[in-house]
Amino acid sequence: MSLTFTRRRTAAAVLTAALLVPLAACGSDDKKGSGDKASVSGEPEADLTVLAASSLTDVFKTAGAAYEKKHPGTKVTFSFAGSQELAAQVEQGAPADALVTADTRTMDGLKSETGSPTVIAKNRLVIATEKGNPEKVENLKDLADPGLKVVLAAPEVPVGRYSRQILDAQKIDVKPVSQEPNVRAVLSKVELGEADAGLVYRTDAATATGKIDAIDIPDAQNAVASYPAATLKTSGNGEAATAFVAWLSTPEAQKILADAGFQKP
Repeated sequence: MSLTFTRRRTAAAVLTAALLVPLAACGSDDKKGSGDKASVSGEPEADLTVLAASSLTDVFKTAGAAYEKKHPGTKVTFSFAGSQELAAQVEQGAPADALVTADTRTMDGLKSETGSPTVIAKNRLVIATEKGNPEKVENLKDLADPGLKVVLAAPEVPVGRYSRQILDAQKIDVKPVSQEPNVRAVLSKVELGEADAGLVYRTDAATATGKIDAIDIPDAQNAVASYPAATLKTSGNGEAATAFVAWLSTPEAQKILADAGFQKP
């Protein structure tokens, strides 16, 4: 083997090693960290799971799409259920990043599991009846008619508790034919003709326009439902979860909520 060939091979080896050093450094950087990732804009990115009250089903699908459009690289997946079911999931350690309930009581019971909550919207109740209101229900007192099939949410569900609150305040005795696990189940019973009337949130009634009639309840006889949102301490995407919860109070998110019939917080 010639001395010239040996020198060339050695030089090539040195050059190759020099080129590999920065590549190896890049590879080690890619493996650093877990949870939140930073986008080109510096904003946190993640696959977020948000536990949300059933009454937010439609509006949050719209809000989630708007958030993903504004925050490329972040995906938001929602899990909808009654607030009491969501609380049980959190207590059992279900993997999630944020929580939005339909009442402050449920959220307050999870202080050790959440960050500081922020109320993002409010709501009120209406009486939902079959389309055309065949039983001629006009007000809360009519719900006491023993011949009327009334369905309510269970008392441990926020909308069920609000329902009992306003009925008790008016000293109206209603014996429901069933007590449902969430507001959407109440609405479904009325839509399907399995109940003559039920108490639901105004925003839920709005999603069933053309299928049911909604009778307003005067503010003096009504209840105000508050929707607090908070991050979960067990989230593996803390920065991204905080960013999403904060976004829910922005003008963009508030307009989406208002367009769906929710009141300002």
